Amino acid sequence: MRTCCLALLIACSDTPPPRLIADDPSDAPLAELDAEQTRRFALGDAAFELVFREAQGLGPRFIRRSCTGCHAEDARGPGMVHRLADGTLLRPRSTEGVPDLIPHDTQRRFGPPVFGRGYVEAVSDSELERVAEIQAPHPHVSGRVPRLDDGSVGRFGLKARLATLEQFVADAYLNDMGITSPHRPHEEGEDAKPGVDLDDDVVEQVADYVRMLAIPRREDVEGAELFERAGCATCHVPTLKTRRDYPVRQLAGIDAPIYSDLLLHDMGAELADGIAEGAATGTEWRTAPLIGLRHMSAYLHDGRAETVRDAIRLHGGEAEFVHERLRELGTASENQLIRFVESL
Repeated sequence: MRTCCLALLIACSDTPPPRLIADDPSDAPLAELDAEQTRRFALGDAAFELVFREAQGLGPRFIRRSCTGCHAEDARGPGMVHRLADGTLLRPRSTEGVPDLIPHDTQRRFGPPVFGRGYVEAVSDSELERVAEIQAPHPHVSGRVPRLDDGSVGRFGLKARLATLEQFVADAYLNDMGITSPHRPHEEGEDAKPGVDLDDDVVEQVADYVRMLAIPRREDVEGAELFERAGCATCHVPTLKTRRDYPVRQLAGIDAPIYSDLLLHDMGAELADGIAEGAATGTEWRTAPLIGLRHMSAYLHDGRAETVRDAIRLHGGEAEFVHERLRELGTASENQLIRFVESL
């Protein structure tokens, strides 16, 4: 068993997982929650931190034992998952206690932060369609609304394969922990708990907790105009309108400052993973919301970029035009733009 564990660590050691680096809160609730919202937030917070055991339905194959195992303090890390070329998710741990060796030729993916995701869910479908229409005549950028097979619009997951936070939470319970729920009742293999492991209440409590997490405080840093001039705001749209009927009143009918169009874009061969998910092709990714970047120490879907500057330079495909814009701005302006993005 010790040899297997060592092999697993070696297989994962090429790129250290991103870690939380800012010391200000990343798990604060939205302002002015009422008593019922506060109660739901607390229940979901407790469930988010719950460490599952075999008797509670963990496994038989799993990646982590809790939500915080991948989203420490609701930010990215230390979670890291691996997918095969066909998209199969690897679950290296088992309730038998012997971890599998992860091949080196897998696709790495780092879990995104979960704060601010209520803002993402609240954005209206019509707003995404509006932005896609605006982009259509652009000479380089042409985002696609991630319309899923059931007609809903995907907005969660790196390729926007999930439409709601309930789906996001239930999917994570099943795929990361082997924990079933009425939303995701089927698993591979048998665990120690017969039947469905969680009821809807827990999934909905955790979804509400994520919904009501605030966007971490942002510094007032100059550079918004440079962000626009460089073309970054074409896809990383600073604000999008939310639904007026969104159930969290604090997020209903507002301008959500998520810095994303939530559309699918072809990001070029270097960032392609060859995996089709939801409505996305093997070269497409959903525009990542630029929320809480100062809490991150690595960037992009697989953490290959150690700095924001590296992440921008790796943008290809539809974003290729930005590189020429940055050269035109000059070094001083580019540095100011980087500081602005880092402040988000």
